[in-house]
Amino acid sequence: MVRKNVLGLALGVALVATAGQAQAHFGMVVPSTNVVTQESRNVEFNLSFSHPFEIIGMDLAKPEQFYVISNERRQDLAPFLKSATVMEHQAWQTLYRVTRPGVYHVVMEPTPYWEAAEDLSIVHYTKTIIAAYGADSGWDEAVGLPTEIIPLTRPFANYAGNSFSGQVLLGGRPVPGAEVEVEFYNQDGHLKAPSDYHVTQVVKADENGVFTFTCPRAGWWGFAALNEADYTLPDPSGTPKPVELGAVLWIYMDDYEQER
Repeated sequence: MVRKNVLGLALGVALVATAGQAQAHFGMVVPSTNVVTQESRNVEFNLSFSHPFEIIGMDLAKPEQFYVISNERRQDLAPFLKSATVMEHQAWQTLYRVTRPGVYHVVMEPTPYWEAAEDLSIVHYTKTIIAAYGADSGWDEAVGLPTEIIPLTRPFANYAGNSFSGQVLLGGRPVPGAEVEVEFYNQDGHLKAPSDYHVTQVVKADENGVFTFTCPRAGWWGFAALNEADYTLPDPSGTPKPVELGAVLWIYMDDYEQER
């Protein structure tokens, strides 16, 4: 892993050199849809931890918290999570019925993941945002996570080729010059990167923690901003080790539909 060890200011690029490849970890919260209509009231959420373009999974312990926030109301979904398999590894799944109009922030706070190859624990605060029944306000609000990405572009109902902008926060404050990793969820595994560098894109934020990236393809796109925590966690032997905090956001880009 290549990291900038500057506490609270710079974000590192989470790269793991494995078999000659640079692979970025991503917490993943992927819903069956991010626009809820009368025809699609039930949303299935799949929670995993992986290298999304490479389709390489890792085991995800049951998250410490999983919830939705909408209309200033928080609903705990962790008790409803069921064991699942994503990319041949332990994952979690639940079905959620959306009954009211609103913009829903869906958040996973995971159990820390010990990464022996990097000699640290990983905690990715992961979220996605869905809209229901025509509601269109509140998508640009923070939910109070230790670190998170705030959308500056509406994070749903976008077309492939659109640019997406967001702001990286750490402790509620913008992170100047934050480095943001971007990766496409190569869900069917049919895409191949021209080189290892192409697997994970990297964009740098400005002095206000604001970044912009153009998503060239329809599908799920993950954005991850990483920082070293100001605390440690014990490794399997009990020795205190660094913690990588991740602010992760997933958005979907649509293709235009053809008239029939």
